[in-house]
Amino acid sequence: MYPSDALYTRDHEWIRVEDDLCVLGVTDFAQQELGEVVFVELPEPGQVFDTHDEIGTIESVKAVAEVFTPVAGEIVEVNERLKDDPELVNDDPHGDGWLVKIKFSSADELKDLMSAEEYEEFAAKGKD
Repeated sequence: MYPSDALYTRDHEWIRVEDDLCVLGVTDFAQQELGEVVFVELPEPGQVFDTHDEIGTIESVKAVAEVFTPVAGEIVEVNERLKDDPELVNDDPHGDGWLVKIKFSSADELKDLMSAEEYEEFAAKGKD
């Protein structure tokens, strides 16, 4: 259910490493919990964040959820499609619904993240 080429956080985000960039999004579990996404607020390219910093929010008809970065680094790209089409987060959370690309500082930060199998077990328990 969860792509094996990504790593996962306890905050229900995923990252996929592509060279020296991390593509960040929220998991299918997170979008299901949120319900229909109506607005996504993302940082501007060039902003720099530390590990676990809040980088944006996702608003749904039910709630507002913060998005945290599992790695420190600079935002190099945001998914501009989400401005006009925020429901991409619901429709394709692990693909076209990605949020940002981050030039990350250290691969060491990846060691504490979960594999797809570990995250699937974690999400099945309903933990957050």
